[in-house]
Amino acid sequence: MDETKRNSMKAVRFLGAGALMACLLAAGGCASITENRGFIVDRTLTSSIQPGIDNKQSVQGTLGHPSFESQFGPPTWYYVSSVTHRKPFVKPRIAQHQVLAVRFDPAGNVASVETSGVDKVVYLSPDGDETPTVGRERGFFEDLFGNIGAVGAPGTGAPASTGP
Repeated sequence: MDETKRNSMKAVRFLGAGALMACLLAAGGCASITENRGFIVDRTLTSSIQPGIDNKQSVQGTLGHPSFESQFGPPTWYYVSSVTHRKPFVKPRIAQHQVLAVRFDPAGNVASVETSGVDKVVYLSPDGDETPTVGRERGFFEDLFGNIGAVGAPGTGAPASTGP
């Protein structure tokens, strides 16, 4: 009887250790995940860009291709960097955000370098599955049959028919 008691105690210890290991592995899976998105900021490289000294080629050689370029106004290159934290199966949250804007003059030389942070980020919340529009709501049958009789009707701008 003493031998069976020892074997059962060993089995309980083994199962307890296995359960403890499973809990530790599961808790490790709940750790926060950190992701770098976009341009990875290197303070030494970004501070080396000097207005009046650098040009488009030297900026691209130092920082690489920009995240995007301006389409309107003075030519500007934007380097966007975000660091997000998230737990598994949860929407990521922005922890750090930085935009480096390098503005060029018409000759292609650096005119200014500006850095902005998360304070200029605009959060948009969609309004359901439909885009709101101005005007009245039309139903299915009104869309389907709404133009019947409107072609050539007086006051619609269609040419009036001249009888025989």
